Amino acid sequence: MRFLIITVAFFVCSYSINSYSFQNEIPTPSIQAPLADKSLLLDITQVGQKKLVAVGEYGHILLSKDGKKWRQAEVPVQSTLTSVYFHTTELGWAVGHDATILHSKDGGESWAIQHYAPELEKPLFDIVFNNTKDGIAVGAYGQTFRTSNGGKTWQSEFHQEFLLADDIDYLADLKREDEEAYLDEIAFILPHFNKLVKDGRTLFLLGEIGMLAKSNDFGMTWQKFDDIYQGSFFSLARTKSGNLIVAGLRGHVFRGIKNGSTWSEVNTNTTALLNEIIISNDDRVIILGNNGVLLESNDDGVTYKLHAQKDGKALIAGVLFQEQLIVVSDVGIKHISLK
Repeated sequence: MRFLIITVAFFVCSYSINSYSFQNEIPTPSIQAPLADKSLLLDITQVGQKKLVAVGEYGHILLSKDGKKWRQAEVPVQSTLTSVYFHTTELGWAVGHDATILHSKDGGESWAIQHYAPELEKPLFDIVFNNTKDGIAVGAYGQTFRTSNGGKTWQSEFHQEFLLADDIDYLADLKREDEEAYLDEIAFILPHFNKLVKDGRTLFLLGEIGMLAKSNDFGMTWQKFDDIYQGSFFSLARTKSGNLIVAGLRGHVFRGIKNGSTWSEVNTNTTALLNEIIISNDDRVIILGNNGVLLESNDDGVTYKLHAQKDGKALIAGVLFQEQLIVVSDVGIKHISLK
């Protein structure tokens, strides 16, 4: 399919938020919990060669050197954390509910608040950095924040290129008639932005209502793919052969060749929500899903074999670490054999 090139520029809301924006509501630090590694966890990442960091409910951030023994970091919030990202072995960020953005300078050992705005009532779902200074965080209802100073300040953006044509006209009229009503409307009119995937100089954005877009200027402008599905997308990965795999609601998986110029749907034999795609060193495509669903492909994502986990727990995110698949789930850390 052809890319639909979106030429409409985004609005940048005229305010910045620094680390003191939460001074009117002091967050409660996360509590050290003996069973934190068995609680709801929503993301996991590998930091360097010998460390894992996982995040989840109640502000839990867990660290491990072997994937078996876990310890909690000191975290200044109890907000549910949805995503964790490390740009280097030392510099990392985590995002979550209450529009929370946390930052670590020591490989995840300690964390500080860069952004906290519970009054927005919108969670953040993902964050990525282009270098140590330039970062972008996204979340519910198209919520987008950008930094150019490593997170010392975050600026809110409104990407009108994701509006429907009728909505653009409607908002233009509303802004002329009632500025306050206009600001209220743009806070909730965009679809949810679920996932950011940095692939070389290209940044992909996945979201609600079949939203799939790419950017070559780190999200300043976006090119939206032609519609291939009307449900939500949650994960995208590039295979070792250079093709794209995207997964989402109700077991839907699409394979894009030539950087997504042509897409085809793949049969998965499941209707489970699919959360994350992992590409192994031996070229396998592994997809984690709800209801204990694990899909595996050995032919570049053309066909899949279903490995249903007996406990039926949601497999939310995972990493291949020291020859084992370590997954976070609604019951904490899980180890899954792929043999």
